[in-house]
Amino acid sequence: MTHIRTGQAADPLTREQFHERFMQRYQDPAFAAEQEALARVEAIAWQAYHEGRKAPVTRPAGPGFADPSYEASVEWLGTRERLDAAQRQWGDAATPSRVLLVCGSDRNDGTCPGEISKTWRLTRIAEDVLKAAGLQTDLLDLSRLTSDYGRAIHPCKGCVSTAMPLCHWPCSCYPNHAMGQVGDWMAEIYERWVAAHGVILLTPTYWYQSPSALKLMIDRLVCADGGNPDVTSTHGKKAAEAKAIEEKGWSYPKHLAGRVYGLVVHGDVAGVESQRRNLGDWLAWMGLVDAGEQARLDRYIGYFEPYFDSHDTLDRDGAVQDEVRNVARAVAAAVAELRAGRLSVPGRGLKPVRPK
Repeated sequence: MTHIRTGQAADPLTREQFHERFMQRYQDPAFAAEQEALARVEAIAWQAYHEGRKAPVTRPAGPGFADPSYEASVEWLGTRERLDAAQRQWGDAATPSRVLLVCGSDRNDGTCPGEISKTWRLTRIAEDVLKAAGLQTDLLDLSRLTSDYGRAIHPCKGCVSTAMPLCHWPCSCYPNHAMGQVGDWMAEIYERWVAAHGVILLTPTYWYQSPSALKLMIDRLVCADGGNPDVTSTHGKKAAEAKAIEEKGWSYPKHLAGRVYGLVVHGDVAGVESQRRNLGDWLAWMGLVDAGEQARLDRYIGYFEPYFDSHDTLDRDGAVQDEVRNVARAVAAAVAELRAGRLSVPGRGLKPVRPK
């Protein structure tokens, strides 16, 4: 058995430290009248943390799992069932073609910036084209992480690097009720990716990279590329069991393979081309199929110009607006060919020499 290395994690919080962190969200003086009630709730939360009650509501996984008697999280089982249903719908020829539009900007007018993003405007342009072509659209606005109460995409914990079968599809790291890591948006986002026949990512460039919300989603989609759909096979997060499974041989299933993608990356100074390449490489690695040269766009809007009137600059840049429309048109055409069985994907039947 491969040795499991330990010793990095911090010591558990003391009761006093837990109290300090718990009360940080109740600094509003309006909570002062409910101190006794908060103390009772805190005592329950402390007990859950102390006992590590990650998934307090469970049921036997049932037929179809490696260990049907394993007490699995009802939340995870529910997400898994919705993903299975979405995959069946995706493969049904009678289902209308559907494109997921991902607005990757962190900015919107419901929070500190007080103004919509240019990415949002470009996303709506692409959406209009797709709707006019008769496709169903699903607009995923990741900026809601910054403006919606209690909404979160928690960070990936890197289970893959312990063993691929420890990374479950869908992710079982969250919610973790003992740690207060709840409200994880990814349970819904996984389903929206699975249901899509095509995906268009539209994003600005922040410091040469993808914005925080987009990168969080990307990292949490690692389970779509080789993830284990059976949480009972590792009895939750049993690292030794996962290592043993991978040592015997793992198939690294690509759960989102076969969908079409397009990209729109914009910026104002630098980094658009490298980010576009990175995103394209990531999507192709997961088995998605690009919709052609016209579907991969990187452009500067207001190159080295001030920020205060950048929306006016976009208004004047009719060329980039039309290029975004072409991205949508290319994806719409590719989705039609894909569903009709006419989309050529050279090398599709080749077995990877180094699957991972």
